[in-house]
Amino acid sequence: MGADNTLRFALFGNTYQHEKSAAIRQVLSALRSHGAGIAIDREYCDFLQANGLASVAETATFTGSHFEADFAISMGGDGTLLKTASRVRDKQIPIVGINMGRLGFLANASAADVDDCIGSLYSGDYAVEERSLIRVETNGGTLSGYDCALNDVAILKRDTASMISIQASINGEHLAVYQADGLIVSTPTGSTAYSLSNGGPIIVPRTGVMLLTAVAPHSLNIRPIVIPDSAVVQLTVSSRSHTFLVAIDGRSEKLPEGATLRLTRAPYTQKVVTRRSASYFSTLREKLMWGADVR
Repeated sequence: MGADNTLRFALFGNTYQHEKSAAIRQVLSALRSHGAGIAIDREYCDFLQANGLASVAETATFTGSHFEADFAISMGGDGTLLKTASRVRDKQIPIVGINMGRLGFLANASAADVDDCIGSLYSGDYAVEERSLIRVETNGGTLSGYDCALNDVAILKRDTASMISIQASINGEHLAVYQADGLIVSTPTGSTAYSLSNGGPIIVPRTGVMLLTAVAPHSLNIRPIVIPDSAVVQLTVSSRSHTFLVAIDGRSEKLPEGATLRLTRAPYTQKVVTRRSASYFSTLREKLMWGADVR
């Protein structure tokens, strides 16, 4: 908290769809009623002003990761929350996800619950989950963006119908050569995202593992594999296009063929706010229809 016990909030949001910021007036009203300190991401603030979505004329703004707060509020869906995490980085600021999207697995507070959600932050009726991240280091190429993923790191083919070849080792020991459209290395948090759509298993958060799942593998013998998150994953890529893509939580960057990637668990976690009554398994059932019997 601030020196005067005033809670400070950094607000982030979706800058492409009006409906995903429809609750921003309610959020600002709830925060102001509590006397909160408010700062809004400059790009999001400009979007709100240009579209007349909220009165933010005298509200403080910030760019990049130049902010301090007790909580970060993400207005949008899970994609917006992942972008918020890339701005929070190692600040250890808990993220509150207010879901304005379709699924909202991470951003699990609904727009209808805004007042109760903000109130719970002041009453202490919430929990903070610490989620692991994967850090990416390269040898032979440079990543310009944030180098950690809350969900996953995907190595993917680029601009060609031909598959790529990915040599993978774990702690220096050869694992396999993946002939595939790509390879996904995910955290438990990310196991319900891209990996799941490629046949990977659901991993309960905070289980201390990483998951490797091939994208459209050439061989049926390749199956997803779960490894300890204390391991070092090293990947070297060969491609007919002589380049490939690395997508870190969906943020794609191009690297040259032969570049080596080193993936490890990040030395810090991402804090995500949840309701004390929230259950991971009920979220699985409600959001993904997991275990539903439609007979």
